[in-house]
Amino acid sequence: MMFWYHHGMGGWAWFAMTFGMILFWVLIIIAVVLLLRAFGRSHPAGGRPPAAPGWPEPGSSSAERILAERYARGEIDDDEYHRRLATLRGTPPGSAEP
Repeated sequence: MMFWYHHGMGGWAWFAMTFGMILFWVLIIIAVVLLLRAFGRSHPAGGRPPAAPGWPEPGSSSAERILAERYARGEIDDDEYHRRLATLRGTPPGSAEP
């Protein structure tokens, strides 16, 4: 019975096959990660929806977020929301963004 030892395949061939297989799996993993990152970004802000005009940004102070939540729940009206938001931001009450 003839085995394929030393018939044209030296040590470099085994190295090339091993390197090729590792390279193959690395490329597959990179492709999967890039696809997941590409499809995971549905919003321009890195996965978060942008804030509506006049609403605090996601990274703003907790007081502005609490105020926005109270306004969204209907606990305070438009005038009170804008007045308190202007107070928090240190601007005159009439110049708050609508």
